[in-house]
Amino acid sequence: MKKIVLAVALLTLLLAAGCGGNKSQEEKPLKKVSVILDWTPNTNHTGVYVAQKQGFYEEEGLDVDIVQPSEGGAAQLVASGQGDFGFSYQEEVTIARTKDIPVKALAAVIQHNTSGFASPAGKGLKSPKDFEGKKYGGWGSPAEEAMLKALMNQDQADFNKVEIINIGSADFLTSVSKDIDFAWIFKGWDGIQSELKGVPLNFIYLRDYNAALDFYTPVLIASEDTVKNNPELVAAFMKATARGYDYCIKYPEKAGQVLLDCVPELNKELVMASQQYLSKEYQADASRWGEMSGERWKKYADWMYSQALIEKPLDYQEAYTNQFLPKE
Repeated sequence: MKKIVLAVALLTLLLAAGCGGNKSQEEKPLKKVSVILDWTPNTNHTGVYVAQKQGFYEEEGLDVDIVQPSEGGAAQLVASGQGDFGFSYQEEVTIARTKDIPVKALAAVIQHNTSGFASPAGKGLKSPKDFEGKKYGGWGSPAEEAMLKALMNQDQADFNKVEIINIGSADFLTSVSKDIDFAWIFKGWDGIQSELKGVPLNFIYLRDYNAALDFYTPVLIASEDTVKNNPELVAAFMKATARGYDYCIKYPEKAGQVLLDCVPELNKELVMASQQYLSKEYQADASRWGEMSGERWKKYADWMYSQALIEKPLDYQEAYTNQFLPKE
C-alpha cells in the first residue's frame, strides 16, 4: 500500500511539473512594440485597434502600444528608433529616402488615394487656379506646401498668392467656416463629416488631377534596420495587422465600435459612416489588403522629381516591400 501511495504521489508531482512547464511556456513575455500614428486616431487606423482589441497581436506574441504623434513626422521617429512601426504616406517615404532617412513601406493601408483639396461649394474653388488669393489651412508640413505649389504651377497659377495658415488638427468644417478657404483632407473622414453635416464640397481629388498622384496614403512603415535585422517581428506584426484590416473590410460596423471603445471621444455617427466608406477602399481592386505596385511608386517618384519636390531620383524598388503581407 505504501508503494502504491508513493507511486501515485510521484506521478502527481510529475504531472504537476509537466503542467508547470507548459504554463511557463504559455506565459512567455510578450514583445513590446509601438506604432506611431500619423494623425489623431481615425478610421484610417482602425485595423491596428482591431488587431489590438481582438487579441490578434497577442496571438503573435506582441504587446502593441498605439502612440499618437508628437513633434516630427513618423518617418523620422521610426527611422531614429523612437517607434517600431508607423503610419506614414508615400510622399513622406519618398522624401525621406531621398534624404537618406532609412524607412521602408510595408503595406498600403488604403489602396487608392482618397485625399484632395476641399472647400465648401459656395466658395467656388474648382481648380488649383482658383486657389490664388485664398487662405489654405494646413498642418505645417513642408511636403504639403510643395504639393500645393506643384499643382498650382501645373495649372499656371501663382502659389505666392496663397496665404498659408497652420491650423494643426483643428476641425476642418469649423476652420473653413471662419479662418480658411480650403484644406487638404481625406474623403473618408472630413469628406464624410461634411456630408453628414449637409455641407456640399468642391473636392479636387489628387488622383483625378494627375494619374501619378494616385499614391499610397497612408502606408505602414518600419525602419530598414528592423526589416533587415528583425524580420520575424515584422512578419508577426504584419500578419496580425492584416487580420485587423480584413476584419474592418468584412465587419465595418463591429470594427467601428472597436475604434469607439478605444477612442470614446470620437463621434459615433462619423466613425460608423466613415468605416462603411473605407470598408470598400482599404483593399479596393487589389488582390489582397496592403498590396503595393512598383509602377505606382515609380510614377509618383518621377512626378515628384519632375516638379523638383525631391532632389534626386528615388530608388523606388527599395522604398517598399510586399514581403511581409500574408499570402493571398
